Amino acid sequence: MFTRRGFVKLLGGGFFGAMALGGYAFGVEPLARLSVARYVLTPSRWPSGLKLRIVALADIHACEPWMSTRRITSICERANALGGDVTVLLGDYAAGMNLVTRYVHSNEWSKALATLKAPLGVHAIMGNHDWWEDRTAQKNGGGETFGHRALAEAGIEVYSNRAVRLEKDGSGFWLAGLEDQLALLPGRKWKRASMGGLDDLDGTLAQVTDEAPVILLAHEPDIFPKVPPRVALTLSGHTHGGQVRFAGHSPVVPSRFGDRYAYGHIVEYDRNLIVSGGLGCSIAPIRFGVPPEIVVVDIG
Repeated sequence: MFTRRGFVKLLGGGFFGAMALGGYAFGVEPLARLSVARYVLTPSRWPSGLKLRIVALADIHACEPWMSTRRITSICERANALGGDVTVLLGDYAAGMNLVTRYVHSNEWSKALATLKAPLGVHAIMGNHDWWEDRTAQKNGGGETFGHRALAEAGIEVYSNRAVRLEKDGSGFWLAGLEDQLALLPGRKWKRASMGGLDDLDGTLAQVTDEAPVILLAHEPDIFPKVPPRVALTLSGHTHGGQVRFAGHSPVVPSRFGDRYAYGHIVEYDRNLIVSGGLGCSIAPIRFGVPPEIVVVDIG
């Protein structure tokens, strides 16, 4: 028989359970955890003699206490120890929420990222928050953000619809980086009714001049259905894995495709996409089931 005392115990247990889960999602997973997500793949038409390790960092969202300069530096030390041939930064360095004790300036987070090292260099693209937080760039409707300038001054290659050929052990590959797909907010002088992108997929891939494989950096994964099979791998961030993920599903994802491109390795029509769960938080400092992560991809 279900008594009043039993009901009270059940209610109390549920309350304290919810408090414990909330405390973990708010104070432990986003602030104290760091995982390494590893993927191994060999895309079709990948050169048999080329073995490549990519280390990818996404969605840092620099702010205190969640992603301080000290923590970013520590993450970079961990990334350097993973032995990547090339390191890529997938955008969103600027804070994406107001629940902070201090915003970390671009001069600070870029100096922390300058500690990243890789034999084939460190290469970066911008994310939507890097554009949204720059009022001058929004007013101009393009150009450079403070993020572009800070990374360039730190010696990091920044890609804005650009492709560059790299080489390892005598085999070449292309690294292509798109400008952000949601860069421009609505209601500005260009009279857009919705967010406008500055990405140019066709123009970027037109810079590829031989048959070497292409690795594409695109902050938002929503571009993936348009990516041709010519691209061996697309690397994205932006979604944070939904920040809350249960049993392989994210109930809320900032993508028009919902959970389809929320997280992980997705293969569609012989094309590969890897979406990082990211490092920081956006909107709210909550993570559950998708801890901050560094991505390591071994190709070939």
